[in-house]
Amino acid sequence: MSMSITSHNLSRRSFGRLAAALTVSLGGTALAGCSADGGKPSPNTPLRIMAINHVWSQAIRKLLPEFEERVGRRVSMSLLTSDQLANSYNVKLNASATDIDVMMVRALQEQLLFAHNDWLADLTDRVGEAAYNWSDFLEAPRERSVTARKVLSVPVVTERPVLYYRKDLVGAPKTLDELMDAALRLADRSGGFFGFVGRGQRSGAVSMWSSFLYSHGGDFTIQGGSGIGRPEAIAAYEYYGTLLARTGPPGATNMSLEQAMPIFAQGKAAFYVDADAIYTNFLDPKISTVQDTVGFAPFPAGPAGARPFNIPSWSLGVSAFSRLRDEAWEFIRWASSPEMVKRMQANGIPGARQSAWSDPATLASFPADLARSMQAQARIGLGLDRPDVLQVGRARDIIGRPLVAGILGEPVAPVAREADAEFADFLVRDNRHREG
Repeated sequence: MSMSITSHNLSRRSFGRLAAALTVSLGGTALAGCSADGGKPSPNTPLRIMAINHVWSQAIRKLLPEFEERVGRRVSMSLLTSDQLANSYNVKLNASATDIDVMMVRALQEQLLFAHNDWLADLTDRVGEAAYNWSDFLEAPRERSVTARKVLSVPVVTERPVLYYRKDLVGAPKTLDELMDAALRLADRSGGFFGFVGRGQRSGAVSMWSSFLYSHGGDFTIQGGSGIGRPEAIAAYEYYGTLLARTGPPGATNMSLEQAMPIFAQGKAAFYVDADAIYTNFLDPKISTVQDTVGFAPFPAGPAGARPFNIPSWSLGVSAFSRLRDEAWEFIRWASSPEMVKRMQANGIPGARQSAWSDPATLASFPADLARSMQAQARIGLGLDRPDVLQVGRARDIIGRPLVAGILGEPVAPVAREADAEFADFLVRDNRHREG
């Protein structure tokens, strides 16, 4: 039985409403091909790519004429918001629609569920072609492309955490203890200046908190069970909570990326931890006052050392229902080739091939200290920033509860124990769904 890509299944009635609305909005083509005879489409049928509206997608779309000339087929590329993309996949793939060929997916958020639903084609043999050089991809993102021993996606955009800091005020902390000391020293909360700003929203903060968890020696799961009630996890919860509670802005528990980032960009915080992909926001004088004073540093070491994540934030897969699988693979092979990854990375879009990261020319567009940070963390980073489960949204909600308690200055340990029990029960049910 297929499952919704949201945290709960769509009802039959709401699914019908969504399908009807999507069919109308897309000119009646949303479910095209559902009753097709399975034959090869005509040469006039476009290769259809469904993607997130992202800087990588925008850049590759400008180059599509090169690919069209290469394969002799027109390409149709839809750029959608995250919610639109999720809804479209829900409708089309539940209906086995054949009008998606290439899918842009979040391997950490959706791939396990898509694999469970048999929505992604197996690319194992294709990436194994010698000329493609699958081993050139960074190890952590490459491993996250595999589900049940099948390669189901190819990473095209990668992401790591960066410690953004005010280099006019302080040097880059090497450890989490140094970060805490400096944030406490520099904070002037009554005067509107904060030692640290970061995501504090219950679910949204989990991915950035993961590097704090790993660097304290913890993990989301241990031998198939919950790890969030262990001492290492509690210490990570307490550290992050204290950092925001004592040095951060008011209302931190309501802060996602969109709320936290402007505080640092406007010069109101000394430190900020978030994804390296957003660095250009701090260099743009239209939105930033820190373009001349922002520094970029690797994630600081905790009791277990520096253990940042290094993830595939966006990947490409082939729909299991596509009737243009060969052409879809040709697109992925072209878009993720060593030459294209270098081309994209030279324009500031971090890729997934080691050959690109080893080429100084591809890093010239990044600030030098950011490039060094990204290179270092690409070598040592872990491939997950959230638990590897089917219902990722629900898992993040459970894991985020002790985070909120810490930020509010409440005792973390009892909340963590309750969340640990809830998460352990969730994992049992999630595994049953996975095996069902």
